[in-house]
Amino acid sequence: MATVIEALPNRRRWLAQVAALGAAAGPAAWAAGAQDDGPLRMAAAWEALDAAGGWRVGVLERRGTRMAVASALKVPTRAHGVWAEPGGTLLAAARRPGDWLVRLRAADGKALAWNWIDGGRAFNGHVIASADGRHLYTTETDLETAQGLVGVRDAASLEKIDEWPTHGMDPHELLPDADGSLLVANGGIPTLPETGRVKVELHRMDASLVRLAVGDGRLLGQWRLADRRLSLRHIAWGEASGRRVLGIALQAEHEDAAARRAAPLLARFDGRQLTAHGAGHLLNGYGGDIAFAAGRFAVSCPRADGVALWQADGRWDGFAPLPEACALATGRGGAALWAGGRDGAAQLPRPADGLAIEGLRVDNHWLMLG
Repeated sequence: MATVIEALPNRRRWLAQVAALGAAAGPAAWAAGAQDDGPLRMAAAWEALDAAGGWRVGVLERRGTRMAVASALKVPTRAHGVWAEPGGTLLAAARRPGDWLVRLRAADGKALAWNWIDGGRAFNGHVIASADGRHLYTTETDLETAQGLVGVRDAASLEKIDEWPTHGMDPHELLPDADGSLLVANGGIPTLPETGRVKVELHRMDASLVRLAVGDGRLLGQWRLADRRLSLRHIAWGEASGRRVLGIALQAEHEDAAARRAAPLLARFDGRQLTAHGAGHLLNGYGGDIAFAAGRFAVSCPRADGVALWQADGRWDGFAPLPEACALATGRGGAALWAGGRDGAAQLPRPADGLAIEGLRVDNHWLMLG
């Protein structure tokens, strides 16, 4: 989780830290030199560090040299993924194993609808809307069997109307493809209802990427990496040689510490094959978020204190230092990348634009609002 708690008196130190970002990434990685000077508003989840404490979902916006809270809703437990809907509303799901889903108004943080999951199911942190806006899809776990599910929900009421198996355990992020099908990343990590997030029997790991038909949830395809100790977690669409390609951020679960530290953290899916790509930097086995910007895939590596970069075809393209980097968001036009780290936010092509964030700890993900 990205931790961003430093106040303005430390801005000089923060700018010195993020200055290394541009130098490390270098002109090869960011030849476009993109700028993102317009209003900056991020939908995000965070932990409040004031006396009230607790967890929030809402909007952070740029005000001068820092990011400030524009709107916020207090939520019962830690949130995870946030989804923006047309019309100025946001959806947020509880971190796994979670029990709530909420729709809120971005302008003022007012909750418009809540849904509490059935006792035999748990939310896995991510929710998206169907192309026509009529349905929502949530990743879930059957607590009795540990098997993964996609919950199909009425978008207006948030109530579940169907569920489809993901043909694996621990489903995490999901995205629609251009043909209308759903791609779901099964993390493959076994857990037990009585132990919550505790990982058990890792020798049974079975991570996979699946394609499901929208309408009936039919399995249209399933792909696995050769290394079964790599968990598929977060996904983002990119483009290579004029074709859509899916980038997947990985988390390593090897028992050997050296193997875990050196494990690859990016896989790519070209529609036919799932391939892992190595790095020219030790990434410590944990990919926090993934985004595609300036023709590159970026994976945040909070345990390696930076953002790892690969060209669209999977070639290693450098490492940008940023303390406890985690949340990533693609900027306007797909050329800029905003990364959230321990001490604030930085735009990768322009490290001088580092922004302090005070009084809160940003969670794993954020997304830019128009």
